This record gives sequence, structure tokens and C-alpha cells, in this order.
Amino acid sequence: MTTVLGSQAILTENLTTVTEFLLLGFSSLGEIQLALFVVFLFLYLVILSGNITIISVIHLDKSLHTPMYFFLGILSTSETFYTFVILPKMLINLLSVARTISFTCCALQMFFFLGFAITNCLLLGVMGYDRYAAICHPLHYPILMGWQVCGKLAAACAIGGFLASLTVVNLVFSIPFCSANKVNHYFCDISPVIRLACTNTDVNEFVIFICGVLVLVVPFLFICVSYICILRTILKIPSAEGRRKAFSTCAAHLTVVIVHYGCASFIYLRPTANYVSNKDRLVTVTYTIVTPLLNPMVYSLRNKDVQLAIRKVLGKKGSLKLN
Repeated sequence: MTTVLGSQAILTENLTTVTEFLLLGFSSLGEIQLALFVVFLFLYLVILSGNITIISVIHLDKSLHTPMYFFLGILSTSETFYTFVILPKMLINLLSVARTISFTCCALQMFFFLGFAITNCLLLGVMGYDRYAAICHPLHYPILMGWQVCGKLAAACAIGGFLASLTVVNLVFSIPFCSANKVNHYFCDISPVIRLACTNTDVNEFVIFICGVLVLVVPFLFICVSYICILRTILKIPSAEGRRKAFSTCAAHLTVVIVHYGCASFIYLRPTANYVSNKDRLVTVTYTIVTPLLNPMVYSLRNKDVQLAIRKVLGKKGSLKLN
């Protein structure tokens, strides 16, 4: 009887519910963390200023009130919140000794991070369709991409993104967590958190993998098919200038797509057991910092229409000050 009671006591002790997690982040790098803080802070400010500039210019300049720039504005807005969910906490942890995050905050961070990340994936797919409609069906473009259609597509991306995120977060945090609470990452991502579970997670991981395929592989294949059709149409354009202009509108989108989908697929389309902290952390830095940086730097600020719009907006502000 005493032995049974003792075993139950040990079992109860081992099944102590985790109330907070410890984000290890870059703690193993020691003094280099200060240099990382400066670099990441600079990149975060560039991301914020770049995306806010794009959102403001698209809103203020009527010449950019087209479906292509409408989706660019939505993408910039989503990526601003996407980085806000991760980077401020990471910057604080780089200078802090206590790197804890409560169980609830960890779940919320994962929910919003995945929600905005999946929304971005779906938006990139919609933007691929927009380019397909504009280049392959220019005469029907106003009907195919009317403002009502654009609004519905943007709403569908956001709703789909956060529903998928809610499903994944529920699968991760519905499993029991015992004494282990050290997350070998700089934020609450799926693999580092689910590895801490004190029960078998094979079924949960399989469902999460299926979700990953639906939000990563399906939109990517859709983009590939769209660009095959676009390429066939572009090659039929008789003038070299026409072909160059058509290619230039697609090049930036393809760059963002390859980096975003490539990094995300490397992390999320494989078993949790294959998670290698240092290598995966570097890849994660790419899609949490570098990809949001690509949107303002490559996708829009190098676009002549956006550059012209920025000059017009700045010119108007200058003339108002003189008056």
C-alpha cells in the first residue's frame, strides 16, 4: 500500500503542469548577443519604416489604387504585425537574464505568429493569381480582379490563415507538458515546444504536417502553375520591351516566394524529431527577419511606380510646408 502511494506521489510530481517556458534563444552565444541586439534592432527598424512607408504611399497616392498594390499594402500590414509578434520579445531577451514567457503568452505568440505567417503564404498565392490575370487575361482583368473580388480574397487569406493557426495551436497546447520547460528557440515555435511534451505526439504532429502541406505546398503549386502560364504568354509578346516589363513585374514576387516558401517548408514540412536547433534557428531568422525585409526593399521600393509615388507624396508635404 505504501509503495502504491509512493508511486502515485512520484507520478503526480512528474506530471506537474508547466506554467511558463524558458526561451533559450541565443543565450549560448554569450557576449555576441549584444552585437546581435544592435543588428536585429537595426533590421527591425528598417522593416517597420519600409512597410509603413509602403502602406502610407499606397494609401495616399491614387495611381497605386490597383489590385496589385492593394495586395502589397495588405502584405506589408500583415508583415508589420508578423514581426511585431516575434522581434520585440527577442530583442528584450537578448539583453535580459530572465527569458521566461507564460504558458498563455506562449500559446498567443504562436497563434498570432502562425496566423500572420499563413496569411502571408496565402496572400503570395493570391498575388501570383493577380499577375496571371493581368498578363494572361488583360481584357478580363477588371472583372477578374474587381475591388469586391480583391476584398473577398484578402479576407479569405486572413480568415484561412488564423483558422489554420488556431487548429495547429490547439493541437500543440492540448497535449500535457510536465517538468521540461526549456524552449530551445527565441520564440514559441511548433517544433521546439511540442518536443517538450511528456506524451506521444505522433498523431498531433501528423495533423500539423497535413496543415503545413495545405498552407505551403498547395499555394506554392498554384503559384508555379500561374507562372508557367505567365511565361508562355510573355514569350508570345513580340516586343523585347514588353517582355522585359512583364518579367520585371514578376521577378520581385518570385524572389519573395522562393525565400518565404523555401525556408518555411524546410522548417515545417518534416518530423519534429529532425529539429536541429542551431541550423534551424538560422533558417528561422531568415523567414522572420530577412523575408519581411525583402518585401519593402525588393518588392516595392525598387518598383518605379512606388518610387515615383514616394517622390510625389514627399513633394506634396514639402510644398505644404512652404505654403
